[in-house]
Amino acid sequence: AHNFVLSYTYDLPLGRLTSSGVGRKFLDGWRLTGITRFTTGLPISMSESGDWSLCGCGGVDRPNYSGAAIQIMEPRTSPDFQYFSTDAFSSEAGPDPDNNPILGVAGNANRRFFHGPGLNNWDFSLHKTTKITESTSIEFRAEFFNIVNHAQFRNPSGNFSSGNFGKVTDARDPRIGQLALKFNF
Repeated sequence: AHNFVLSYTYDLPLGRLTSSGVGRKFLDGWRLTGITRFTTGLPISMSESGDWSLCGCGGVDRPNYSGAAIQIMEPRTSPDFQYFSTDAFSSEAGPDPDNNPILGVAGNANRRFFHGPGLNNWDFSLHKTTKITESTSIEFRAEFFNIVNHAQFRNPSGNFSSGNFGKVTDARDPRIGQLALKFNF
């Protein structure tokens, strides 16, 4: 629902610290760049395996939603990496007196009515370009993705029939760093 992205570049003014020579070649040409992103999560797709509604459409069945407030939890500290409370959901139209789901009745939960975990991501790089001659240069790069190593969880399971219903079972990549050296001619 919300997406804030900021990209930035800053040429470090280190070359002004020395007047000439080898020191200037080393201090000149440094640049910091980055992309920072804050977003709300993607909608959680609610579903229920089986064809309880008897429509024969496959994949359209949804659980029943009681209308109770859904509690959002921190997956790292909740039991079994639970992201949302599952108490407000039941199988399709609910069990009949013999505790069996009622066939032919579709569940009432909206397909996607609340969001999963959001993103707080910082990608960062440091570049150094050194002129060798008028037409040649060497470029050094140090790049880091998710530099602060925030946990970036993927959406929890929205399949009511799954044993992982409401649980986060996957995360995006942790901090990744890479170095590069390029000769331009």
